[in-house]
Amino acid sequence: MQRILDIAVKDLTQILRNRLTFLFLLIMPIAFTLLFGLAFSGNAPAGDPRLPVGFLDQDGGQISTEFRVLLLNSTVIRLDEQASRGPSDLEKLVSDGKMAAAVIIPKGYTQSIQDGTTMKLIFLADSSITASQTVEGEIQAALNRLASAVRIGQVVSQVLADPATFQPAFNSAASAWEQPPVKIMVTSSEVVRPQNSKIMSLANSSPSMMLQFAIAGLLTAATIIVSERKTRSLQRLLTTATSRTHILLGHYLAIFGMVFGQFVLLILFGQLALKVNYLHQPFATLLVAVTAAACISAIGLLIGVFAKSEEQAIIFSLLPMFILSGLGGAWVPLEATSATFQAVGHFSPVAWAMDGFKNVTVRLLGIESVLIPSAALVGYALFFFLLAVWRFRRASE
Repeated sequence: MQRILDIAVKDLTQILRNRLTFLFLLIMPIAFTLLFGLAFSGNAPAGDPRLPVGFLDQDGGQISTEFRVLLLNSTVIRLDEQASRGPSDLEKLVSDGKMAAAVIIPKGYTQSIQDGTTMKLIFLADSSITASQTVEGEIQAALNRLASAVRIGQVVSQVLADPATFQPAFNSAASAWEQPPVKIMVTSSEVVRPQNSKIMSLANSSPSMMLQFAIAGLLTAATIIVSERKTRSLQRLLTTATSRTHILLGHYLAIFGMVFGQFVLLILFGQLALKVNYLHQPFATLLVAVTAAACISAIGLLIGVFAKSEEQAIIFSLLPMFILSGLGGAWVPLEATSATFQAVGHFSPVAWAMDGFKNVTVRLLGIESVLIPSAALVGYALFFFLLAVWRFRRASE
């Protein structure tokens, strides 16, 4: 263990002496965070305090249409409709925490109400999120208003003994409910909370630039490993009692310390100076930061083992920065891209790290929302680390 720590301390001392370390790890992330945040904040839409709820009308009848109108007029929920979405799409959006809930009106719903055998709506929600209870209450209130309008239509048609009078009476009663005497206002929720557009933009640019330049900053750590091999100090080290495992773990620990230290400083800067809500769930933020640092450190170790010169180390550091950051939503949020690009983008570990950070800072979710992104980052870290071990053994034989 002492040998591992000695190698890590030696690497960190060399890394911190290099001016490029502070340029890539602190100065450039802060500068580009402010640049991107200010550039896109003017175009960011104003926050809507209502809870986002997916809506799919498979019926298309008069009663289901009127139900939709009642929900559109709600001050509590905001319908999120797209004709291309199916039930499985809505279920995924709800499970990912991008919607508070979803409502599906099955085919034949209008006819079933008119026949007196009401079909049940399909309500998708995560019961662990308190916002889903708010949505359920609002939907139930709309259903009660709808049922009241239906009863009025039925009573009128029975009294006048004329089925044709049902529709006008129903329409009149439903229209009255579109402007109810009492309205409920929601001031906050766990899924959507109105925020300043500048803050929302910074909540995307802060973690994205932090991750991007953490990868770019690997070149300083990678060049140390390359230099160690070129000066043959690695070969001399292998003649001692220090094993290959100790050497790799020492280098890895140094890179991890560098990247994690960067994350801590930039997260504190984001929280205190930019008002990005990293500390909404501090343990969730810490978990994402640790696993993301572990993954990026493994990439740095792999670069150092593969590169044969300082020039290659620079190229091998900058190429992953551009490719992984571009695919992973560091430049353009994946939420603004197509479903296909989002799926491809999640081949990049940056996408999983962005999901984890934004689940805390933007969606204001709990620690359970970062477990899957963190597990994915651990998987990537193991893959890159084992690949570095294999390459190191091959190169030193």
